[in-house]
Amino acid sequence: MADPRISSTREKNLRDKMRRLGIREKDLFERFIRSKGPGGQKVNKSSSCVYIRHKPTGTEVKCGRERSQALNRFLARQTIVCKIERVKSERSLKEKQQAEKIRRRDRKRSKGAKEKMLEDKKKRSVKKALRRRVKREEDNS
Repeated sequence: MADPRISSTREKNLRDKMRRLGIREKDLFERFIRSKGPGGQKVNKSSSCVYIRHKPTGTEVKCGRERSQALNRFLARQTIVCKIERVKSERSLKEKQQAEKIRRRDRKRSKGAKEKMLEDKKKRSVKKALRRRVKREEDNS
């Protein structure tokens, strides 16, 4: 990406982030299409808009904000990396929450909680006993 507006440190940071997330260049499908909007003859004649799809996750990005194709490539890669990172962090957060839920479910109850639960069970059984059919003297004969 040879655009003077993209510093080498920003490009290096993006590559490092891609490596850390496991995004390889060969997993990205890239296509150049004509942009729409302001830019005049430049955007009408050249294919400066970039479409990128990450094949393993199916994440898609289309970037045509700038007139420069190289800058759009960089911005599209930056956007797709952010999207994939967000999806992965949400997935790991859900897994952590599920593990915590299982841990809370399986832990031993405290003595006070156990006593309260047994007391509630006794109250419920008394209520149910009151709902039972009352036997009359006539029914027994």
